[in-house]
Amino acid sequence: MSDEVLAEVGDGVAVITINRPQARNAINGAVARGIAAVLDEFEERADVSVYVLTGAGGTFCAGMDLKGFLKGDLPFLEGRGFGGIVEAPPRKPIVAAVEGYALAGGFELALACDIIVASEKAVFGLPEPKRGLVAAAGGVMRLPRRIPYHVAMEIALTGDHFPASRLSEVGLVNHVTPEGEALTRAVELAKRIAGNAPLSLAATKRVIVESADWSAGEMFARQAEIIDPVFASKDAQEGAAAFAEKRAPVWKGE
Repeated sequence: MSDEVLAEVGDGVAVITINRPQARNAINGAVARGIAAVLDEFEERADVSVYVLTGAGGTFCAGMDLKGFLKGDLPFLEGRGFGGIVEAPPRKPIVAAVEGYALAGGFELALACDIIVASEKAVFGLPEPKRGLVAAAGGVMRLPRRIPYHVAMEIALTGDHFPASRLSEVGLVNHVTPEGEALTRAVELAKRIAGNAPLSLAATKRVIVESADWSAGEMFARQAEIIDPVFASKDAQEGAAAFAEKRAPVWKGE
C-alpha cells in the first residue's frame, strides 16, 4: 500500500485509511490511485468480505486537494471517478467511519459507501456552491435518493455544514458515536456483516443497488439472475448444514 492510503485486514474486514492528516485527508491523485489499488486487490481476496473507509488524524476527508488540483494533480480515475471509488463503488459492502469533516468530495466518498457511522462531532456538507462549483462526484445525485427531497435541497443549495445528529435524524447516518469512537463502532458492525456468507453479501448489495430502476414486471427475473448462483453455491449447502448441526458455518465464498 502507498503512504497516502493504508490498509489492514482482520476477521474478514479490510480497514482502508486515507493517510494525509496534514491536509485533512484531502484527496489527490496518489490517494485516488491508492484507494483503487486497494480495492482491486481486496475484491479478489477471499479473506475480505467487508470494507471500512476512514481517515487518519481525526478527520474523514475535507474533499479535493485544491492545491494539488491547481498543479494538475487530479484526484479522478478513468471509469472510477473522484477518489477512485465514487463512480464504481466496490462489489463488497463498505462502511464509512467518519470523524471530523466529511465535506465536498469527502461527503461524496461517504455517500459512495453503503453504511455510515459517524462521531457526534462529525460535520457533513456540500460547500461547492460557495465556491462557484457543483458537487459533481455524486453528491447532488445520490443525496436526494438517500434522504427526503427538501432536506437534500437544503444541504446542496446552502453549502452549509450539518452535524451527524441531523443526518442521523433523516436516516443518512446509521450510528452516531462519542467522539473518537466511529472507527471502533464501524469495525464492530463490519465484523458482524463479515460473519455472513460472502456470496450472499455481494448479491444482496447488488440487488439493492441495481433494483432501483427495475420495473415491476422485470424485477423478480432480474433478481433471479443475480441470486440463483448463490442458492446453488457450496456456501448455501454449508449454511443449511451448519444450522441443522447447530454449529457456526465455515464460508468458502464458493
